[in-house]
Amino acid sequence: MATDSDMATDSPYLSEEIANLFPDDITAEFWERCKRHALAFQCCANCGTFRHPPVDVCYVCRSTDTEWREISGEGTLYSFTIVTHAVHPALLTRVPFNVALVEFPDAPGVRLITNVVDTSPEDLEIGMPVRVQWEDLSNGQTLPRFVRRT
Repeated sequence: MATDSDMATDSPYLSEEIANLFPDDITAEFWERCKRHALAFQCCANCGTFRHPPVDVCYVCRSTDTEWREISGEGTLYSFTIVTHAVHPALLTRVPFNVALVEFPDAPGVRLITNVVDTSPEDLEIGMPVRVQWEDLSNGQTLPRFVRRT
């Protein structure tokens, strides 16, 4: 679903040096949809249970029938932490930064690990409404990041 959040950020939130994704047969669909600026999660075609990260078998009904459902990209900050110690040289100039967990009303049970890119650490709040903002990297990968929703 296209929104005004389709505008890519000007510079990466974290260093592109550490943004190396290695999609496999199960996760490739998620990353391909991200490249198209579409946030979608795997869902059981039998019982409707959303799941992320994607898996081969539904943990509720054991079905192997899956589908991908696009969501609005609006969510809520479920939890977060502020990283103050760089564990990789590429992050030395990026600390402090947040690692956030976002949940989505239109994908019950899904929580996505990401970052909130427009809010200082002291202004982050559990329950804060957020929306997706796409970060297109020079290596051809696209990451879902989030901004405060007003």
